[in-house]
Amino acid sequence: MAEDKGIKGGLTNYGDKDFASYLRRSFARSMGLSRDMLDKPIVGIAMTPSGFNNCHRSMPDLVEAVSRGVLAAGALPRPFPTVSLGEVFLKPTSMVYRNLMSMDTEEMVRAQPVDAVVLIGGCDKTVPAQLMGAASADLPAVQLVTGPMMTGRHKGERLGACTDCGRFWGKFRAGEVEAEEIAEIEGRLATTAGTCAVMGTASTMACIAETLGMSLPGTAAIPAVHADRLVAAEHCGKLAVELIQTPRRPSEIITEKSVENAFRVLMAVSGSTNAIVHLTAVAGRLGIRIAPERLNQISDETPVLVDLKPVGEGYMEDFFAAGGVGAVLREIRHLLHLDTVDVTGQTLAERLDNEPDWVDRRVIRSFDDPVSDEGGLISLTGNIAPQGAIFKRAAATQGLFEVEGRAVVFESLEDLANRVDDTDLDITANDIMVLKNAGPVAAGMPEAGYLPIPKKLARQGVKDIVRISDARMSGTAFGTIVLHMSLKAAVSGPLAIVQNGDRVRLSVAEKRIDLLVDSAEIARRLESHQAPEPERRGYRGLYSRTVLQADAGCDFDFLTHEGCSKEGSK
Repeated sequence: MAEDKGIKGGLTNYGDKDFASYLRRSFARSMGLSRDMLDKPIVGIAMTPSGFNNCHRSMPDLVEAVSRGVLAAGALPRPFPTVSLGEVFLKPTSMVYRNLMSMDTEEMVRAQPVDAVVLIGGCDKTVPAQLMGAASADLPAVQLVTGPMMTGRHKGERLGACTDCGRFWGKFRAGEVEAEEIAEIEGRLATTAGTCAVMGTASTMACIAETLGMSLPGTAAIPAVHADRLVAAEHCGKLAVELIQTPRRPSEIITEKSVENAFRVLMAVSGSTNAIVHLTAVAGRLGIRIAPERLNQISDETPVLVDLKPVGEGYMEDFFAAGGVGAVLREIRHLLHLDTVDVTGQTLAERLDNEPDWVDRRVIRSFDDPVSDEGGLISLTGNIAPQGAIFKRAAATQGLFEVEGRAVVFESLEDLANRVDDTDLDITANDIMVLKNAGPVAAGMPEAGYLPIPKKLARQGVKDIVRISDARMSGTAFGTIVLHMSLKAAVSGPLAIVQNGDRVRLSVAEKRIDLLVDSAEIARRLESHQAPEPERRGYRGLYSRTVLQADAGCDFDFLTHEGCSKEGSK
């Protein structure tokens, strides 16, 4: 028997289906809906507005535009709220709540009478959370991003959150910018609705969603305040209605081939390190896993083509005007799986054959004239990170790619905050800063991997230093920084037993990070190490007990394709 559609879909269980249908229609009528409207198929609109999410300020306009498209195509739009994650407004970090939002999205898509859904998100963790939820619910879905903000101006210079945030804050810490000027800059970094203006995590995930095939072609980079963003929203509403008649489910779109394509684009745009964790989690919901060796192969084969901050000069508005994701896809076409299918039903080959081929080479370089010959991100391994770590070589200082240094250890985020600017801190530019207990269990894995340059070094003109941790960093950041070290310190990974004065070696050429301590001594230290007590209560307790390592996407073990398996979570 065919599954009921529209208002009759997934009836509340009262033990009497006819009564449940009658009661539901009665309550729906109380919202001013006619009987004719209640006979139509339903498109859900997962909306995520919040007074604590500046990236989603344009949400009401997007919901209206999607609804307009749904109505024009002959269906009933039904907006509904889910958790909204505003990156800078959440403690200890929005990463803690990504999985919660994915669960909210999955369950509301499943539980409510919707035949297809448009997912509207933008800020860093919202798009991966929605894609994770959509993959698990496996109902026809279209991802619509809010879009990047436009740039501001300061003394004739373009500014955009948040690479310029970090750049000017570094100057302020070094004494190069006064307090009065930093206060002025504060009001000029983020001046419109939308996500960060550079190729940070939000924009990277928008590019990934389009490459996976979950978003309409050509929509990832449209600025939030551009009229075309509303036009795209309307088209998403129309497409969602089409998907009811001709279903294309996330499990048919997010495949091993489309995930590999997404990793290719991630390298070509030199996107955020966070995207590796998020794309791994999305793929993991469908049992897809790209090995670190394959990730490195993709990176070595795929040049950086996009000249955008934090590794270049441009902003997302330039990327949009230059041709966007489509232009990048055309440049790496020979490396892509062209038989993948997107939400419109076309293959990637068909899309690229039918698109105009204009591109602005000032922003998107040709394959033969790249920004960098190799992809921006690589996976490292070594005795200090036996399950891997991530390094953004495109945003690092090449002179620090092959180094050995003395470890200067910070035991926690609190220890870092208390001592990093102490004038008595024993540190030089040739040392390696090590932060422990900033991974998922101990701290929720905040964007603390971008350890601040100690003031005593910053005021000497030091611009970069090797930093390693089990934390993440903002996709807008830059520096010679090793992240996502796994196993994390809080579960007795080798990072936990690094001591001040130990020698650490980083080799980007060998893709390794190693603690230069005898293996017997490492084993002795690990045997005597006691991991900190994790949180026990409520959602944070659930998070501590079930979150997987970074190499598995930091998803909950019970949400992955493997179900109840907890392998690798501790």
